[in-house]
Amino acid sequence: MKIAVTGANGHVGANLCRSLLAEGHQVKALVHQNINSLNGLDLEIIKGSLGDLNSLRNLCKGAEIVFHLAAMISIDGQKNKLLEVNVEGTKNLIKVIQENGVRRLIHFSSIHALSHFPLDQPMDETRPLVMEGPTWYEITKSKAEKIVMDATKNGLDAVVINPTAVIGPYDFKPSLVGTVLIRLYNKSLPALVPGGYNWVDVRDIVRGVISAMDKGRKGERYILGGKWVSVLDLATILENVTGKKVIKFMIPTLVAKIGVPFIKTYAKITGQEPLYTFESLRTLRDVNKMISYEKATAELGYSSRDFEVTIRDTVEWFKLHGNIK
Repeated sequence: MKIAVTGANGHVGANLCRSLLAEGHQVKALVHQNINSLNGLDLEIIKGSLGDLNSLRNLCKGAEIVFHLAAMISIDGQKNKLLEVNVEGTKNLIKVIQENGVRRLIHFSSIHALSHFPLDQPMDETRPLVMEGPTWYEITKSKAEKIVMDATKNGLDAVVINPTAVIGPYDFKPSLVGTVLIRLYNKSLPALVPGGYNWVDVRDIVRGVISAMDKGRKGERYILGGKWVSVLDLATILENVTGKKVIKFMIPTLVAKIGVPFIKTYAKITGQEPLYTFESLRTLRDVNKMISYEKATAELGYSSRDFEVTIRDTVEWFKLHGNIK
């Protein structure tokens, strides 16, 4: 089968392309910049972006399935760029998909597109979209998901995927989650902050979305999640799996907030993403601990592996690629 992937050079994309190729599919990959994560793979690279209709037409031509992973992930505002990539880019892709007669779109949204409140009740696919909120990332992912869902009412065959915090191997950039793991292991993280998150193995995400190609129902969303683990427990699991002592010093949220301006300044000087911001601190605090993926299990055959296995495999991959010492 001919399959097109946007955001193919990202963490999920790098894993997805490898799995699709292993199953014998022909893959066309839209890449905006760096292609290191796809080096050596037998696929067709399409250089371009979600704002370039010609590159999108080259990507979708002849494709039966399109996986839309490309998005801007930001914990530090950037409203205009987020709207341009996540919202307008999705509109452009849908237009080209409909022009080219693509059979199905698998759209990657986010668990952040859905309301986590109330926090004391299980969270599933029936939660409303967050059309207003404290971060523009959440808002733009919600807007993009609504655009896709509205298009299904006008003939588009699409399935929406809402993953939680993705972690795992083939994390070339690395991702924000991967960066935290690396800094924990290398003891370059000065302290931990309160809160936690629902973490999911990237390989489980990939199995779930490949199943959605045929088993997913048109116009439905599926949460693909794993296990809620606090930041402190993440450090403890990393220590248990590797046998290496890691930082466990916890600072109060108030102290962490005071440090945000300094962290942002340091990030600008070094050209790195800030390790945390006001937005990410809020996310760690106001996240639902009871995220359910029962619908994906029932309809897609989805399952999530043991979290310690994920940490062990991820550390080994980072070791092989020189990210940790």
